[in-house]
Amino acid sequence: MRDSIAVRWTLATLLLGFVPGGLAAQNDTDNTGYGTTAAEFLLLGANARGAALGTPYSAIANDVGALYYNPAGAAMTRGAGFQVSTYEYVADTRYSWGGVVLPFGGRSKAFGVHIGTFGFGDQPVYTVEQPDGTGAVYSVNQTYVGATYAQNFSDRFSAGLTGKIILDQLGDAKGSAFAVDFGTNFHSTLGGHPIQFAFTLQNLGTNIEYSGTALNVDVPRDSVIGVPTVPNIPQPGQYRTKDWTLPTVFRVALAYDLVAASATRWTLMGDFNQWATGVRWALPDWRPAVRGRTWPAERPHSQIDHILVRDGHGVEVVDSAVLPAVGSDHRPVRATLRVP
Repeated sequence: MRDSIAVRWTLATLLLGFVPGGLAAQNDTDNTGYGTTAAEFLLLGANARGAALGTPYSAIANDVGALYYNPAGAAMTRGAGFQVSTYEYVADTRYSWGGVVLPFGGRSKAFGVHIGTFGFGDQPVYTVEQPDGTGAVYSVNQTYVGATYAQNFSDRFSAGLTGKIILDQLGDAKGSAFAVDFGTNFHSTLGGHPIQFAFTLQNLGTNIEYSGTALNVDVPRDSVIGVPTVPNIPQPGQYRTKDWTLPTVFRVALAYDLVAASATRWTLMGDFNQWATGVRWALPDWRPAVRGRTWPAERPHSQIDHILVRDGHGVEVVDSAVLPAVGSDHRPVRATLRVP
């Protein structure tokens, strides 16, 4: 009994230890790359259970919501099912999500289809020339449609893969992209209590580049020196937009049942993020090549993304930096190393 309690408290300490230090000082320099990603609605979740439990839910997702949080969980559903959820978001916008899971192969495999949509409609158009409105209206509709295949490869390991199409309609401008989600779930027991590890990768795919009539423009002809009159007939043109990355997320989550009785279940869950203090404790012979706050991307207060160099091997750090956010809730890190 003592060994079981010790195992549980050790695991609880490890889970809490991987949570980023939220009391660290704020970064005075804000070099956030605002407007560098598109289709942020892909991060809005799927169902009420996932919204309540947060991102560690990916470790225990075993219902239809697993299609969004961790494709591997679709293979662990108890039977065919569907879910639909919708809620009002900020500024009179609305997000809706729905999914269907169909197990087959003796419930060792599953196929699912899911869709998420976000947007608003009939907003007045204002311009500099007509600040009171032009009388026209515009709408925004962002949608993804995904198909998922998941399989239980043993009684302890499941994996799943999702392919999805993202469609982004911003007024008269539109863009599209393709992305994949991949997830695994390892489930076993520790100290006689269930434990689950999950590895998920979401929204890894192509960039979005926009086109449409909203980007059309008439360009007036410039006067030419020495030519008294130049026909001032505007020439048709079109703005070219840069391509925008998707909000890619990689997550490692763990869930452990501290209490697993017939009528009571207490589960401790957490995401695995490692900040600098933990790295120095866990890897005393290694040193960071990059120093700087990396999480959360918008206003970082902790460093949980690292490039490590082992002492005693003559590796020299020539240059290093924390880069602006480019599609994740973490800022990327870069280092140039000189190897003997």
